[in-house]
Amino acid sequence: MVARSCLNLLDLVSGDMLNFPQTPRSLPRVMTDPVIISDGDGKPSNDDSNVFSSEHRRKIIIVSNSLPLNAKRDRISGKWCFSYDEDSIFWQLKDGLSPDVDIVYVGSLKVEVDANEQEKVSIQLLEEFNCLPTFIPSDLYKQFHDGFCKQQLWPLFHYMLPMYPGNHRFDRSQWQAYVSANKIFANKVMEVLNPEDDYVWVHDYHLMVLPTFLRKRCTRVRLGFFLHSPFPSSEIYKTLPVRGEILKALLNADLIGFHTFDYARHFLSCCRRMLGLEHESKRGYIGLEYFGRTIFIKILPAGIHMGRLRSALDHPSSSDKVREIHQRFKGKKLILGVDDMDIFKGVSLKFLAVEQLLQQYPELQGELILIQILNPPNSADKDVEDAKEETYITAKRINERFGLEDYEPIIIIDRHVPFYEKAAYYALADCCIVNAVRDGLNLVPYKYTVCRQGSSKIDEALEIASDSPRVSALVVSEFIGCSPSLSGAIRVNPWDIDAVAEALNLAVTMPDGEKQLRHEKHFRYVSSHDVAYWARSFEQDLVFSCKDQHRNRCWGIGFGLNFRILSLSPNFRRLSIDHIVPAYKRSSCRAIFLDYDGTVVPQASIVKPPSPEVISVLNNLCSDLNNTVFIVSGRGKPSLSEWFDQCENLGIAAEHGYFMRWGKHTSWQMSHADTDFAWKRIAEPVLRSYMEATDGSSVESKESALVWHYRDADPDFGSWQAMELLDHLENVLANEPVVVKKGQHIIEVKPQGITKGLAVQEVLSTLTKKGKSPDFVLCIGDDRSDEDMFESILTKAYNATSSSAPQIFACTVGQKPSKARYYLDDTVDVMNLLEGLAAVSGPKSRYSTEAPFEKREVCFEHID
Repeated sequence: MVARSCLNLLDLVSGDMLNFPQTPRSLPRVMTDPVIISDGDGKPSNDDSNVFSSEHRRKIIIVSNSLPLNAKRDRISGKWCFSYDEDSIFWQLKDGLSPDVDIVYVGSLKVEVDANEQEKVSIQLLEEFNCLPTFIPSDLYKQFHDGFCKQQLWPLFHYMLPMYPGNHRFDRSQWQAYVSANKIFANKVMEVLNPEDDYVWVHDYHLMVLPTFLRKRCTRVRLGFFLHSPFPSSEIYKTLPVRGEILKALLNADLIGFHTFDYARHFLSCCRRMLGLEHESKRGYIGLEYFGRTIFIKILPAGIHMGRLRSALDHPSSSDKVREIHQRFKGKKLILGVDDMDIFKGVSLKFLAVEQLLQQYPELQGELILIQILNPPNSADKDVEDAKEETYITAKRINERFGLEDYEPIIIIDRHVPFYEKAAYYALADCCIVNAVRDGLNLVPYKYTVCRQGSSKIDEALEIASDSPRVSALVVSEFIGCSPSLSGAIRVNPWDIDAVAEALNLAVTMPDGEKQLRHEKHFRYVSSHDVAYWARSFEQDLVFSCKDQHRNRCWGIGFGLNFRILSLSPNFRRLSIDHIVPAYKRSSCRAIFLDYDGTVVPQASIVKPPSPEVISVLNNLCSDLNNTVFIVSGRGKPSLSEWFDQCENLGIAAEHGYFMRWGKHTSWQMSHADTDFAWKRIAEPVLRSYMEATDGSSVESKESALVWHYRDADPDFGSWQAMELLDHLENVLANEPVVVKKGQHIIEVKPQGITKGLAVQEVLSTLTKKGKSPDFVLCIGDDRSDEDMFESILTKAYNATSSSAPQIFACTVGQKPSKARYYLDDTVDVMNLLEGLAAVSGPKSRYSTEAPFEKREVCFEHID
C-alpha cells in the first residue's frame, strides 16, 4: 500500500528555493504491469508515462551524488561524449551484483549541461548507459554540495566541530537546499522504480534524507543505505542542529551499512541517546526496532576491483614506468604516500615523521626517499589551500636540511597521475604509509598490497623470478576505516610524530621473512574481500532485510522529515473504544488487569503517585458489580497500598504477584510463604557494588526481590553495566532458587515461580471456582514482565461449561513485538480507553465484605 503524508517535504524549503527550474519532464517508460506510485504532491498515480520497466527483470537502482561517468563535449561536433568511469566504486560494484538483475544508476553529472540539452542527454544516458541524471540547478547544487555537504556534514563527520577555526556555522538555507536536492533525487528514482520487484541502494552522506522521500512515496520500497565516510561519536554528532531529522531519515532504510564497527557503534549510540532506540544482535545480525520495523545494520568495508588493478599492472605503460622508476631510485628505500589534498590526510604530519626518522637514524640519510603523490583537491577551499601551502613549506625545509646534490628525502608529485603510473609506484615501494587523522575507508593500502603481489609483466620488467617471495610493509593510521581489516599493518597515531617515525623505521628495516608473512596475510584478505564481495554481501543482506515486508500492514505517519512507517502484523491492531465497548456491554463478569508504570502512569525518573484522574477512573470501574479490577505491578506493597488507599474495591498484586489482596479491607496474602531469602546475602553486595560504580543507578530492596535501576545512568554505560551485572548475577546465583531478569532499565532478582502471569492465573482460577468465570478479560501492560500476563490469559483453559469463550483483550502499550494482539500508543490512550469503559459501566454499589469475587478488579503495572 502507498502511504500519503499531508505535508510535502519541499515545504521545508524556503520560497526562494522553490523558484529553481525543474528537471525535464519524466522520461517515457516501458511498463507491462501498472504500478501505483505517488506524484510530486504525494497523490497516487497510475500514469504509465511515469513508469520504467525492463521486461519484468528486477532492477537494483544505485543512487549516488555523482554518476560513474566521464563526460566531455566534442570540440568539432559539439556533441556530448560519455564513457564509464572505471575508477568509480559505483561502476565497479556491478560485478558483485546478481547477474539476473538490471542495474540503473541515478546521480549527477560532473559537468553542467544546458537546460535545452538535458532531456536529450537524459534519454541518451538511460538508453546507452542505464544512467539517469538528476540535473540539479547550479545555484541549488552549490548550496547543496559545496555548502551543506562540504561545509557542514563532511567536516563534522571527520570530527571537526563548528567552532573549529575556519569552519562554517550552520546555515539554514544550505540545509533547505540539501533537502530540496534530495527531493530531486527521489523524483528521479521514482521514474525508474518498480516497487514490487526493485531494490534501491543509496550511497553516502550527500543523500541521507533521501530514504524519507522514497519511503513516503512508496511504503514498501526495498531500500539500503551505505555511508562511505566516518560516522562521528554522539558527542560530535549531536552538535548538528538537524541531527534528529537525519537520524530519522536514515531509519526509513531497511539496511544501513558502515565500513567499521566503530562507525556503526557511533550511529547506534546516537539512536539510543537521541531517539531512545535500543539495538539487539540476533544470529550475527544487528537490528534496531523502529515503529514495528527492524532496520538492520551492516558492517563491512568496501574493497578494490582486482581486475582493474591487474589490468593496470599488465599495461605496457606500467612496465615502462616500473623500469624508469627502478632505474631512477635504484638502491634507495622507497616510502610511498598517495593522498587527496585535504586537511584530514595528515600529509604534513607524515613529513614531520620523516624528518624525525632521518634525524634519529642518520644512516638513512641519502638512502630513504618519501614519494608523496597528491591527488588534485576536490574543492578550492581556503583550508585546502592553506594545507597545501603548509605541505610544500614543510617539504622544502626538510629537503634543505637533509638534501644532497642528487638527493631529496621528500619528492612531491602534484599533478594528475595516471592509474598505470600509480600502479608502478605501488609495485616498487618498500613501504606505504597512510597517515590520515580521520578518513572513511581509504583503499590505498589495498591497492599497494595487490600491486606488491606483482604480475608476470612487472616481474619481467624488474627481471625477477615469478616464484620469488612477495613482501610489503604498511604503516596505517588507526583513524582510517581499513585499519581494522589490516591486522599485519603497523598501526600508528598520526599525531604522535615520534611513534610514526619509529613505525617507518620498523617498516623499512623489517626482515624480508616477516614482511612476506604480513604481505601474504593482507593479500589473502584483500583479494577475497574485493568490491564484488562487498556488493554481493550487501545485496544479500538487503534481500534478507526486506524479506518480511509484505507480511505486515504499513501506515505512513508524521509530517515532513518526521515521516516514518508504522509496520504491524495483520493480527496486531490498535485497540479502539468502538471495538471494545460492545464486548464490554455484552459481558456480565469482567476481569481487568492493569500494569502501573508505563501503563496507567508515564514512566518517569521521579516516582509519582497516581493522579486524581487515575484514581477516579479506577473507582468508577471498581464500583461496577460486574468488574474485578487488579493492579499487577512489580512495585512493593507499601507504595501501592498508600497510592491506592482511596480505591476500596481495587485488587492489588504487588511485587509481580508475591503479595496479593482483593481490596482495601482484605488482608495481604503471600503466594510463596515458605520462600528462603538467603540468596539476598549473596546478591545485594553485588548489586550495590554496581550501583557505586555506575553513576545514576540505584538499588531497590523489596520483600521478595532486589532491583538495580539504571534509567538515570549514562545510556551506553548503563546498558554495558546491565549486561555485565546480568552475567555476574547468573553466575553467583546459579545454585539458588531465583531468576535474574532484565527489564526496562532494570536488572531484577526474584524467587522462581513469581510472575505476573501466575498472579493473573490465580485471580482467574479463584473467580472460576466460585462460579464467576469471566466472559470478558482485559489486560494492559507495557514491558517484558507483562508479556507473562498476555500469555497467561491467551492460553488459559477457561470454564468448559461456559456457553462461549470469553472476549479476551491483551493490549501492550507502544507499537512493538508482543504476545498481545492489540496496542495503545501511550498512557494517555490507556486512560482514554478506561474512561470510555467507565462511562458505560453498570450501577454503582457500596463495598461489600462478602467474598472477594463480588468485586472484580484488574490492574497491571510495569516496574523499571
